[in-house]
Amino acid sequence: MERFSWARKFCCGGAAAKGWSRGVSFQVSRCISIFFVEFQTYFAQDYARTAWIHSIADCATMLCAPLGSFISNRVSCQVGIMLGGMLASTGLILSSFATSLEHLYLSLGVLTGLGFALCYSPAIAMVGKYFNKRKALAYGIAMSGSGIGTFILAPVVQLLIEQFSWRGALLILGGFVLNLCVCGALMRPITLKEDHENPPELLGQEYVSKAQKQDLKQISMCSPLMKDWSHECLCHCSWQEYNFLLMPDFMVLAVSVLFMAYGCSPLFVYLVPYALSVGVSHQEAAFLMSILGVVDIIGNITFGWLTDRRCLKKYRHICYLFAVGMDGLCCLFLPVLQSFPLLVPFSFTFGYFDGAYVTLIPVVTADVVGTASLSSALGVVYFLHAVPYLLSPPIAGWLVDTTGSYTASFLLCGFSMIFSSILLCFARLTKKIKRTHLRSLAKDANTKQQIWTNGTMAYSVAGELDQKDVEMLAIDTNSYCNR
Repeated sequence: MERFSWARKFCCGGAAAKGWSRGVSFQVSRCISIFFVEFQTYFAQDYARTAWIHSIADCATMLCAPLGSFISNRVSCQVGIMLGGMLASTGLILSSFATSLEHLYLSLGVLTGLGFALCYSPAIAMVGKYFNKRKALAYGIAMSGSGIGTFILAPVVQLLIEQFSWRGALLILGGFVLNLCVCGALMRPITLKEDHENPPELLGQEYVSKAQKQDLKQISMCSPLMKDWSHECLCHCSWQEYNFLLMPDFMVLAVSVLFMAYGCSPLFVYLVPYALSVGVSHQEAAFLMSILGVVDIIGNITFGWLTDRRCLKKYRHICYLFAVGMDGLCCLFLPVLQSFPLLVPFSFTFGYFDGAYVTLIPVVTADVVGTASLSSALGVVYFLHAVPYLLSPPIAGWLVDTTGSYTASFLLCGFSMIFSSILLCFARLTKKIKRTHLRSLAKDANTKQQIWTNGTMAYSVAGELDQKDVEMLAIDTNSYCNR
């Protein structure tokens, strides 16, 4: 009962801290794009070199996401988020004294990105521990902090740049990011009931579902209350924590995430510079980011609520694919939108579906690996964002420098996201066809093995099944039962 009481409080207080944590960490990173033109002008560098700042920050955030999960699992999420807040603030403050792009690569890129990484995974995984039935909606509400962050920070950052220059703006942001330490202190850790009860007793109860039993097996092996601090046990615990890496469904999801991450990153880097290049004012360009942020909130909450409905709960993967594909289509049409009135609908559409699929990433991951491995799996999923986040903005910048326009960059982003959606769709269709085929084999097996009695003699209708078909059927049945 205490868990559900705190769950209600978590919606109001802890989720607010979670939303603030994600809003500060993720959206300060997004607002680096507003500094793009300032850095390019001040240091007199091209698009490709300037884009490395944003790329390194995003890459460090995602590359070190497993480190955030590790600290959260071994120490506490509170310690991880507070440590991350101090590192990110230090990076922003040091960046205000930068004298070269290389200085910004280390301070604004590596140090700030590392700080955000320690905040990101623990804050997201915390929601999954409190909610089961309305998990998608809970993630949607918590992740709306990212949209609120973009909506508020984009015009504020532009105003700070105009009033105090980019150095003063970074210094003020450094103080603002220290609030992550407060967010970390508000994260109340929860000890699940399963950690204290005898796992064999729980696993033997009939009312515990198979998916929950699988989670209990992993929890019982890796719980601090159960494990023996020996080298052998630690190795076994680490393997149990990451055994989802060999799951075919997770492998396909991982490859899809790589293409999705490649497509979404350059848009947030180059939307403001692109708007300025087609004659939009600085304030209007920042306002486009604000629109994207506030609509992102609507996408977070509405898609979270919709996919928790009974009629759509089984189709979360399809909703995720649809949202990613729609964002890809938006990128394909962006090069022909060359005025502020045309860019506003783009910000609405792209922001909505961006919020939609971002909300569903933890939900889809949890459906694939289970709740017990969610924190580790999210760390791996966000780790996979690292390489695309590192390479895609500089590649897009190189294309802009080479071609003299943004068309090639945006088309590459759009096709990458569409391919990500098609890949997951094709994998699910293949799995469904295979399952249907194996069910038909099972039906044929039952028919062929029917026996009837004619007097005192029994006759078989047909011969035995082919041994290969039997093995395939057994493998499918075992994998289905394990679920």
